[in-house]
Amino acid sequence: MNRDPWTELEPHVKQKVQRLHQLMVYLRWLLVLFCWCIFAPISFWSLREEIALIGDYFTWSAIRYTIIFNPLETLFLAVCIGMTTGVLMWQSRNILWGMPPKYQKHLQKQVRKIEARGKTHPLWNWLEP
Repeated sequence: MNRDPWTELEPHVKQKVQRLHQLMVYLRWLLVLFCWCIFAPISFWSLREEIALIGDYFTWSAIRYTIIFNPLETLFLAVCIGMTTGVLMWQSRNILWGMPPKYQKHLQKQVRKIEARGKTHPLWNWLEP
């Protein structure tokens, strides 16, 4: 018989795990926002001439030229798109199928560590209702 560790938790621990998960969601979206606010404007500003060219003559050659001859800007935009896609996929999986048991155990360990340190831990106030 497979026992679900999630159902065996006390209600107060389950609530703290949910709050920690909520914090993780907020932090991931904050990281995505940071990437889009820092990396994307730098990339778009550097690519303004190429974007104008693509706007006038949209061809796959122009896109290929832009990607090949501007590797740093391409990398910055790829990081922004990749982070956004990764967080969307992670959050969608958690919403549709629930949190995986391994992730739940990780969060439970984190909650125990935070409780063990008490008020000296920076996340203590976040977990306490």
